[in-house]
Amino acid sequence: MHNVAMPTHALFDFFGTLVDYSPSRTEQGYEQTHALLRRMGAEISYVDFLTAWSETSAGFDRRADVDDREFSMTEAGTEFLGVVLGRSLGVDEISAFVDCYVGEWNKGVTYRSEVVVCLDELAANYRLAVVSNTHQPGLVQGHLAAMGVLDRFEAVVTSIDFGWRKPHPKIYSAALDTLGIEAQAAVFVGDSYEPDFLGPERAGIRAFLIDPQRQTTVPDERRLESVLDLPDRLP
Repeated sequence: MHNVAMPTHALFDFFGTLVDYSPSRTEQGYEQTHALLRRMGAEISYVDFLTAWSETSAGFDRRADVDDREFSMTEAGTEFLGVVLGRSLGVDEISAFVDCYVGEWNKGVTYRSEVVVCLDELAANYRLAVVSNTHQPGLVQGHLAAMGVLDRFEAVVTSIDFGWRKPHPKIYSAALDTLGIEAQAAVFVGDSYEPDFLGPERAGIRAFLIDPQRQTTVPDERRLESVLDLPDRLP
């Protein structure tokens, strides 16, 4: 049980917490990526492309789940392209595929103006940071910049930059070290039970879970309808 201390820092998950998004690797529509793949020499249908990409990504996910080591889109793209093209590829080809795919995946990410207002309110009293899982360097920072809130955050700690994904304890320690604070000085807010509630709690950080459907057993005082509830829960 944590001592209830006056927090000075608020740490946020990103996807599903500060932005709405679709975690799907197929539903956003990837016609441009498929067309690029065909130009690269792959004789593969759109449906087969999505199936093969999903299978490759799932394999990387399973390996990552064993020890929480993060993988990059470049690693996944390299393996996938090697299979579907049957040849070695240059760095430029792999980068073109990854950039095109990520660009289309980003269509599932949307911003809410009320979240920006909430962050402004919090930034007046607390120092803010993001701790997020992602496979692509710069992705989270790019979205924060597009939202107009990047300068509100003292640190952006991502699994792809650090090497470990939530809920590995090292990523929370890295965030605290980056900020130069002890765990008791921070609260953590996110929408996934293991990475955003149990993980921070095990690291000594008081956590709040976005759980409007009450799907978990977190205490009611730690359950939020959305990130917009956070200001009213803090001193």
